[in-house]
Amino acid sequence: QVQLVESGGGLVQSGDSLRLSCEVSGVTLDAYHVGWFRQAPGKERERVSYIHSDGSPYYMYYAKGRFTISRDNGKNTVYLQMNGLRPGDTAIYYCALSTSWNNLWVKQSPDSWGQGTQVTVSS
Repeated sequence: QVQLVESGGGLVQSGDSLRLSCEVSGVTLDAYHVGWFRQAPGKERERVSYIHSDGSPYYMYYAKGRFTISRDNGKNTVYLQMNGLRPGDTAIYYCALSTSWNNLWVKQSPDSWGQGTQVTVSS
């Protein structure tokens, strides 16, 4: 059974950094595309970044230049390094994976979701 476990969230001040981790078990990561999504209170879930199975990254405009996604297939883990955090980044961050980029990123209907990790940025 596929399981994704996020960690690394916390309460930080504006301008600080966090590194989120998404540890995957039950599958071999190298065949999967992995994405990070977030949901703020009262708002819809939104895309943040994804990393293709070949290692190519993509970022939403608000993450570009501040966030860096990476993967370590040997550790079955995907990371999201977040620098220059802003109060608007406050949300629960979820990782998800799929062998289909379309299902993961376009439809937001991946094979599996993690349980989420809370990121809170104070001003």
